[in-house]
Amino acid sequence: MKAVLLAGGFGTRISEESQVTPKPMIEIGGMPIMWHIMKLYSHYGINDFIICAGYKQHIIKEWFSDYFLNTSDVTFDFTNDGEVIFHNKRAEKWKVTVVDTGLNTMTGGRLKRIKDFIGDEAFCMTYGDGVSDINIKVLIDYHKSHKKLATMSAVKPESRFGVLELSDDCQVMAFREKSDTDSGYINAGFMVLEPQVLDYIKDDSIMFEREPMEKLAQDGELMCYKHEGFWRCMDTLRDKQTLEKVWSDGNALWKVWND
Repeated sequence: MKAVLLAGGFGTRISEESQVTPKPMIEIGGMPIMWHIMKLYSHYGINDFIICAGYKQHIIKEWFSDYFLNTSDVTFDFTNDGEVIFHNKRAEKWKVTVVDTGLNTMTGGRLKRIKDFIGDEAFCMTYGDGVSDINIKVLIDYHKSHKKLATMSAVKPESRFGVLELSDDCQVMAFREKSDTDSGYINAGFMVLEPQVLDYIKDDSIMFEREPMEKLAQDGELMCYKHEGFWRCMDTLRDKQTLEKVWSDGNALWKVWND
C-alpha cells in the first residue's frame, strides 16, 4: 500500500519558518516533520510514498536527493577518479515519488494530479504537518472491514478546528464549525481512501475537505476512525516549539519506531 502526503501549501500561519522552507520540511529534532510522519508509516510496513509538493517543491526534492548521502558515512576517493564509497548506510528503505502538483492547487486538486501514481488499490493519505501515535495497521484493517470508499481519522483537540457530526456507527454525517463549549471530533488526517474517491474531485480549485468529503458523507461512503491517543498539528510557531520541546525531552509520543 502507498502513503500520500499533502505537502504543497504555503504554510502561512507559520510564516516565520515557511518563508524559507516548505512547512512539511520544518524540522523537529533536526529532521523535517514529514520525516517523522513517514517513519510512523514505515513502522507499520508502508514504505512507498507519494509526496504532493508545490510551494518550494525543489527543497523537498533536494532533501531526498541528499538523504542517502547525509545519513551514511562516506569516503570521497579523489585518487581514484573521484570514487564515492558509502559506509554504515542508515537510510530507510523507502521509495519516494515527489510530484510537483502546482503552486496554487488546492488539496483535492493535488490528489487528482497524482491519480496515475496511485493505481487501483486503496492508499493512505495524510497531511505533511501532523504527527500522531495512531496505529496505522488497525486503521487500515478498520477501513477494509466497513467496505466504504473513505476512512478518516478523528481526534478531540483544541477548540480552533471544525467539528464532525458522526452517527452511532461512526459514519460521517456532516461538518460544522466548533463552538467554545464543543467537545466534538475533528478531521485528523491519516485517511485510507479507495481510488474511486478521486472521481469526487473536479479540478485544481477543489479543497478535498469541502465538496468531495461532504459528498462522500452524503453518499454514506465516509467513515470515521476515532483515535483517542496523541495527535498534534504543527499549525503555528508555538506548535512547532511545543513539538520540539517534547522531542528534546524524550517525551515524543508519536515516536513509536525504534532508532
